[in-house]
Amino acid sequence: MSNMLNITPRRRVGVAIVGMGGAVATTAAAGLEVLRRGTNRMDGLPLAHVAVPGLAAYEDLELEGWDLNAQSLAEAAAEHGVLQGGQLKEVEAALDAKHPWKAVGSREFCRNIEGRNLNATAGHRAAIAAIQDDLQRFREANGFDGLVMVNLASTERTPASSPAHRSIEAFEKALDADDASIGPAMLYAYAAIMAGVPYGNFTPSCAAEVPALSQLSQQRRVPVAGKDGKTGQTLMKTVLAPALRARALHVDGWFSTNILGNRDGEALQDPDSLKSKLGTKGSVLDSILGYPVEDHIVDIRYYRPRGDDKEAWDNIDVTGFLGQRMQIKVNFLCKDSVLAAPLAIEIARVLDLAQQRGEGGAQEQLSLFFKAPQTASGQPEHSFPAQERMLHEWLHAPGSQPAAE
Repeated sequence: MSNMLNITPRRRVGVAIVGMGGAVATTAAAGLEVLRRGTNRMDGLPLAHVAVPGLAAYEDLELEGWDLNAQSLAEAAAEHGVLQGGQLKEVEAALDAKHPWKAVGSREFCRNIEGRNLNATAGHRAAIAAIQDDLQRFREANGFDGLVMVNLASTERTPASSPAHRSIEAFEKALDADDASIGPAMLYAYAAIMAGVPYGNFTPSCAAEVPALSQLSQQRRVPVAGKDGKTGQTLMKTVLAPALRARALHVDGWFSTNILGNRDGEALQDPDSLKSKLGTKGSVLDSILGYPVEDHIVDIRYYRPRGDDKEAWDNIDVTGFLGQRMQIKVNFLCKDSVLAAPLAIEIARVLDLAQQRGEGGAQEQLSLFFKAPQTASGQPEHSFPAQERMLHEWLHAPGSQPAAE
């Protein structure tokens, strides 16, 4: 008997993952299988003990999706090396039965990630049709009550600003012309929105936050959220910075460095993909503190021996009373996918709930989980305490029962 929180009536939700063979996705899939077997350990799942009508139970989530690597999820999980002890053995049979669907990809947008499991469609429209066919097949084969898409793929380069991104009409014309400024993440997001499927972007890649797709999600009343999951170092920043501001300790400089050796780190060896990542990691401090931190430096390095065991190191220089200088050192030795996987699961659950409530467009209540939260308008909230309050106020808002089927 599962010890997970059960909410009636039961609601089965399919989660279509972009990057299903990656470390985060396979960890999420393995974690759900472990939870189905009745573990009492709910660590790392922020909403495990939140009782809200319509919020799908963990055991009622089913993960499948696309990846350029055709390995079974069991083979991929073994290669990533995230699971410890007998965890992989416990769920190996379930993961071995799952193979990723053929993925839409582009060497132009993600140069360091290759694979043979490529859906070799001719043009943007054909790629969108293939993605939507997969979504429909996934839904119909399982009889899901809800369906959500979450992007956990490797970081794409950020395309140059283009008129194609600025309006729905321009984006539609750009799709017809196979415009080179439209990358795979945007194609997946467009396919999801047009299919009425909520979309969450856990990557720094450009997707539903571009004006054209943001407008489209509002017009079609499809919930979207992103971008770039907030797991380790940026989590620490959004927790510490509000405290420093509250104590009027002036931040003179903040030096952050990361080393990691998983596929995400490998993808970030490409300077253009790295630029996308640095853009989201470096955007949080100024808005929290209320002034620009002139010496805010963020450095990310691929270091293969670490695998998924990431190290994030921060040096913070602050000035206090009477101009006295002080330093704070933070060294976070973390498992990247162990931090990320439960957040991806919670994002899927909340997006599904938002759709039940009839909401569309940017879901700002999910800001807690992102480095660069997508907003309907205005500046995003970055302070962790404020973000947590936003989420729980939304979850428990009076009169927010899911709409009748």
